[in-house]
Amino acid sequence: MTSSPIAVALVSGGLDSMVSAAAAREAGYRLLALSVDYNQRHRVELAAARRIADALGAERHIVLPLDLSAFGGSALTADIAVPKDGVGTEDGGGIPVTYVPARNTIFLSLALGWAEAAGARDLFIGVNALDYSGYPDCRPEFIQAFEGLAELATKAGVEGEPFRIRAPLQHMTKADIVREGTRLGLDMGMSWSCYDPAPGGVHCGQCDSCRLRSKGFEDAGIADPTIYATVPGVSAITEGS
Repeated sequence: MTSSPIAVALVSGGLDSMVSAAAAREAGYRLLALSVDYNQRHRVELAAARRIADALGAERHIVLPLDLSAFGGSALTADIAVPKDGVGTEDGGGIPVTYVPARNTIFLSLALGWAEAAGARDLFIGVNALDYSGYPDCRPEFIQAFEGLAELATKAGVEGEPFRIRAPLQHMTKADIVREGTRLGLDMGMSWSCYDPAPGGVHCGQCDSCRLRSKGFEDAGIADPTIYATVPGVSAITEGS
C-alpha cells in the first residue's frame, strides 16, 4: 500500500494559513506544520498556530525562532505604528508599512529546506491575491517564480523531483476563505489575524488585517467568532483591496 504523501504547511496562526493547511489535510497529505517566531508584534499568533497544528493533526509542528526585528523595516518588527485608518489608505494605496521585507520568500525557503529533508515535495502557503493588503509576495507571479527557484536550488529538484508550491486560496476573496473554512468544519475562532493586539489579548478591530477578517465574515454571511476591542470599520474597505 502506498503511504500518504507528506506536505509542509506554513501555519502562522492566521485564518488563511489555517484553511490552507486544512485543505492539505483534506487532500490526503500527512502534515508537517511550520511556524516562524520572527519576534513579530503580534506574537500571540504563535499560540493560535499551536492550537491549529494540534487540531489538524500535524505529525510535527516546528516553531522556528528567527528574529527579523534585527532587520526592522516593518510595523510588525519595528517601532512603527500599525495603520488604523482603513485598508489601502496609506500612501495612496501603496504597499503598507505592515509589509515585512521578503517575509514569504524567507518562510518558503525555510519550508523548502524542511520539505527536502523530510522527503516532502509539496509546500502549502495561505497567500491570496484578491482580499489582501497589497503585499508583493502574495501574488501568483511570486509563487510561480519560487517554484522555479526550488527546482534549481535543491538536490531533489536537479535530480528530477520538483517541488510544488500549493496556494489553494490564491484566487479567493476573504469571504470565499471564510466559506471554505466553514465547509471544512474548522473552528475559525481559534485563528488570530490582528497585527496590533489590544489589551486583554483581543483583536484591535482597526488594523488592516482585522478589517479584512471582519469584512470576510460579513460578506460570507457567517457569524464572526472574533472578539474585537473596537467594532471594525468595514465601510472603509473596498472590494478587491
